[in-house]
Amino acid sequence: MLSVNNIDVYYEKMQALSNVSLKLNEKETIAVLGSNGAGKTTMLKTISGIIRPEKGNIYLGNTQLNKIPPYKIISNGISHVPESRRLFGQMTVEENLIMGAFEKSLWKKRKEKLNYVFDLFNILKERRSQKANTLSGGEQQMVAIGRALMSNPEILMLDEPSLGLAPKIVEQIFELIQNLKEDGIRILLVEQNVNIALEVSDYAYVLENGEITLEGKAKELQNNKYVKEAYLGI
Repeated sequence: MLSVNNIDVYYEKMQALSNVSLKLNEKETIAVLGSNGAGKTTMLKTISGIIRPEKGNIYLGNTQLNKIPPYKIISNGISHVPESRRLFGQMTVEENLIMGAFEKSLWKKRKEKLNYVFDLFNILKERRSQKANTLSGGEQQMVAIGRALMSNPEILMLDEPSLGLAPKIVEQIFELIQNLKEDGIRILLVEQNVNIALEVSDYAYVLENGEITLEGKAKELQNNKYVKEAYLGI
């Protein structure tokens, strides 16, 4: 289980997260909902070890993640697909994917994992020698997800995977999320498309101004009056 316990996070003197807690259990997808600036990306960066909390702790099983460097967090089974993909534009698709297997224990299995990613995204196999910055937005998102999967994660954190994509591609990405869950990968999803996020999730948290203001089963939040008015426009 991934457990985030009462974390406070600051950017210099500005507090970005206040007393935030969440849990991700086995065979579960959870969504974190909220407007721009609510602290969703900060939360993922803190779990990844890019930012350290001033208070609280983060555990994956018995391992305290906020006490180890980011590369060890990856080797412990957590991969992060950042907002806006963050690809190496001048490198090829294949080179970008292989970067996800840089850790020593993963490097030996890079060819096996590369074939796994190419099976998921056939178009990337066709584009394997193409530079990442020449791909469409949807193809770049596939590379970003594929790179994260190269580390053989138990938990996949996705930050705004539908951002800037055409509806048809968004549908494909969220179908993939469902398939990954069926393969046993737990998903922590940050997504502004609240309706589709709740459709694919088991549980959800609402993050506002750096604080968790609401949480519950995804189906229940779909029918919550506040969520409908604030996030679904109903």
